[in-house]
Amino acid sequence: MKPFLAALDDRVLVCDGAMGTMLYAKGVFINRCFESLNQTQPDLVVAVHGDYLKAGADVIETNTFGANRMKLRGFGLGDQVRDINLAGATLARRAVEKSGQPAYVAGAIGPLGVRIEPWGKTGIDEAEAMFREQAQALVDGQVDLFILETFRDLNEIGAAIAAVRSVCDLPIVAQMTTEEDGASLDGAPPEQFAPDLIARGASIVGVNCSVGPAPMLETIERISEVTNGWLSAQPNAGKPRDIEGRNLYLCSPEYMASYARRFIASGVRLVGGCCGTTPEHIRQMALAAKSLAPGLARHAGTAEVRTPVASQPNARPSLPREAKSSMGRKLANGSFVRAIELVPPRGHSASAALADASRLVQRGVDVVTIPDGPRSGARMSALSLAVLVQQHAAVEVLLQYSCRDRNLLGIQSDLLGAHAMGVRNLLGITGDVRKLGDIPDATAVFDVDSIGLTNVITRLNHGLDISGQSIGEPTSFHTGVMVNPSRDLDQELRRLEFKIEAGAEFAVTRPVFDVPTFERFLERVSPLGVPIIVGIWPFESALNAEFMANEVPGVTVPEAIVERMRRTTSAEAAAAEGVAVARELVAAIKGMAAGVQISTPSGRLDAALDVLDVV
Repeated sequence: MKPFLAALDDRVLVCDGAMGTMLYAKGVFINRCFESLNQTQPDLVVAVHGDYLKAGADVIETNTFGANRMKLRGFGLGDQVRDINLAGATLARRAVEKSGQPAYVAGAIGPLGVRIEPWGKTGIDEAEAMFREQAQALVDGQVDLFILETFRDLNEIGAAIAAVRSVCDLPIVAQMTTEEDGASLDGAPPEQFAPDLIARGASIVGVNCSVGPAPMLETIERISEVTNGWLSAQPNAGKPRDIEGRNLYLCSPEYMASYARRFIASGVRLVGGCCGTTPEHIRQMALAAKSLAPGLARHAGTAEVRTPVASQPNARPSLPREAKSSMGRKLANGSFVRAIELVPPRGHSASAALADASRLVQRGVDVVTIPDGPRSGARMSALSLAVLVQQHAAVEVLLQYSCRDRNLLGIQSDLLGAHAMGVRNLLGITGDVRKLGDIPDATAVFDVDSIGLTNVITRLNHGLDISGQSIGEPTSFHTGVMVNPSRDLDQELRRLEFKIEAGAEFAVTRPVFDVPTFERFLERVSPLGVPIIVGIWPFESALNAEFMANEVPGVTVPEAIVERMRRTTSAEAAAAEGVAVARELVAAIKGMAAGVQISTPSGRLDAALDVLDVV
């Protein structure tokens, strides 16, 4: 049998369809680890491969799409990466031998299921190591090629390509998954990602999953305009529809075959199917492929990249800190920044909050921090209150922005809107999952963490969106991050270094109650050169002090302070003692810090203003 790329010179090859769809149809529950069936039900996996081979598939993919350490760990199988992948390759090879017909075995590798840098905390080197582990096992199982599929992030698929290239020189089919407009799920257009994949070392580029044949054809046609290499296409059998409680893919085999002909006419030399594609779909697509003569003038081995139609513009320079905001100017000049927190109100009326903001201005507050956190009841969004405060109280805001409730594209849209409405100071946080509020079962998103969020903001500040496309005039956000002096210092400083590398310009600490702990933290963090604004929390009661000391992760409250609060004899005395403790803390650290941010437990503005008097 000819090598895979040489075979593509002669004819169109047909890949198989959806392994998961067929396993599900055979009674495997959707919450099972399908890849573990390579060990527990090998005959079932071989049977699915055999059905696709009988249908005319020239290439079958190993049942290893999610067999990386990260995904297998979720099933308690993280230590079985090699065994599961080796078994997957062995079973596919066994199915080919059993069928008695020539076919290629492709090692299937999918994404890790987590965000990697610059959007997530998993490093590119860590991702590459996990992909390398998987790729090596598949090579040892004697696959003929690799199919990297259903990737949304160029950085991640780039790590997968590099991993494969580090262990072998087998052909690589690199496939992104896209929206109906042709852009990847992270917004990269095909004119960008296709040449990029070739530059990273892919032998064949293409798209798979997410959409049906019609929108995928438009994407393939756009890719064909910017590359001269062989292309691949593996669409879903349409979009799933809910039929009596079941998600069914309704594109007929004949319909898929009609689009297989169109794909081939547009330069596709490896055609197959993804979700919902059955052996009957592949049978009809194989008949269509065999009825067509090979295309002209495309050669995968010597793929060239032409200038993209929508070439990525160079990033524009970002503004210096002092030009971004008044707060940025104060920090650049070494002035002490005084900030007080203003919690978004319940309901849609902002009149009381705006009156409080005006009080803060009259008392000399430099910036009003609007927290973005899961609180009880229906509350106004932090962004909405931030805009209203700036418009009506004539004071800058520091908008705390959480990753918890937004996906990556939603974050980008929010930030562009915030900038358009005049918000300039941002405090990016990952966000906490807490079962609070009237709907305790509300879910979180966490598409990225605070490091990824900082990278998003930095790109916008350079005039680029998350996919590297120009947004026109750059934003001018003054970017801050959270840091916790009371956590493991090595871990916390490592994350802070990542945040600074991503573009953070200042940091705000979690509430500080222990001056010696803060001093040790400051010794370690000073070489990084970022201004540190210290979080201050005035206790409102002894119970509040005990709660912070014992039930809030990452907060350290000395026992002596808790005992001081316990000795109070009334609610008024406890509140006054909480203010006294906070004032002492501010007096002790004000010569070391770039500013303070005073919280307002239960909306106690008077307590925060009493603490502010110290500075």
